[in-house]
Amino acid sequence: MMRIAFVFIPLFNIIPSFAQFTPIIRGNIVDNVLNEPIAFANVVVLNTHPSLSATTDSLGNFTLNAVPIGRYDLQVTCAGYEPTVIREVILASFKEKLLTIKLKQQVTQLNEIEIKPHISKQNPLHAGATLSAKMLSVEEAKRYAGSFDDPARLVSAFAGVSSNVGNNAVRVRGNSPQSLQWKLEGIEIPNPNHMADLRALGGGTVTALSAQLLANSDFFTGAMPAEYSNALSGVFDMSMRKGNNQKHEQTLQIGVVGIDAAAEG
Repeated sequence: MMRIAFVFIPLFNIIPSFAQFTPIIRGNIVDNVLNEPIAFANVVVLNTHPSLSATTDSLGNFTLNAVPIGRYDLQVTCAGYEPTVIREVILASFKEKLLTIKLKQQVTQLNEIEIKPHISKQNPLHAGATLSAKMLSVEEAKRYAGSFDDPARLVSAFAGVSSNVGNNAVRVRGNSPQSLQWKLEGIEIPNPNHMADLRALGGGTVTALSAQLLANSDFFTGAMPAEYSNALSGVFDMSMRKGNNQKHEQTLQIGVVGIDAAAEG
C-alpha cells in the first residue's frame, strides 16, 4: 500500500498543470496576389459570447487568446478587401492553431464623375469688393476682337467704360483716364503703356505688360474698397500668374503692334 501511494502522488501534481492551458489561435493575413502582410485587419470568432476578436499588426500577425476548445468559424475583414470566413477551425487541447489567411482585393467600379470649375465673372477676386467690380481674365483679352492682348481695351466693353481705337485710355463714367488707378500685385504703378501720356493722358498706344505674364485681375468702376484710397474713377488691380516650376517653356507672338516673347521655368 505504501508503494501505490508513492506512485500516484506525482500524477496528481502533473495533471493540474496541463488543465490550466487554454488553446490559442495565431496566424498571419496576407494579400493573395502580392503575398504582402495586411495590417489592421479584423479577425472575429463567430458565435462566441463574449465576442472574441483581434487586429493584425504591421506585419499582418494576430493572436486570439483564451479560446475554449471546440469548432469555430473565423471572419476576417479589412478595408479594400473582400470579407472572408474560415470555416470549421478545430481547437484541440494543449495545441496552438496556426493559420495563414489570404484576402482578395475588392474592386469597386464607380460611376463616371465630371468636374467643372465654376467661375463667376461677376464675382471679383477681392474679398472686400461689393459693387461695380468684375473679374477680368487674360483669356478674354486674347479673344476680344481688337484688344491686341491688351486688358485695358477689353474693359471698354463694360458698362460705364469708354475708350477709342487710337489709344487705350480708359474713361470710367466720364472721368479723365488720369483718375484711373493701376495696381500690380497690390502695388500702385504709373501708367503701364507704351507711349504713355503722349497721345492720351492716362493711356497709351498699347500696354507694356505681356498677356503671358498676367493672371485674372479685378476691375472696379466704383465703390472701391478703402485700400484704393487714391482712386477717383476706377481701379485696375492686376495680378501676375505663376510660372511653370517643372520645365522650361518659351512663347513667341508676332502681331500688328509688335513682337511678344516670354520665357518661364
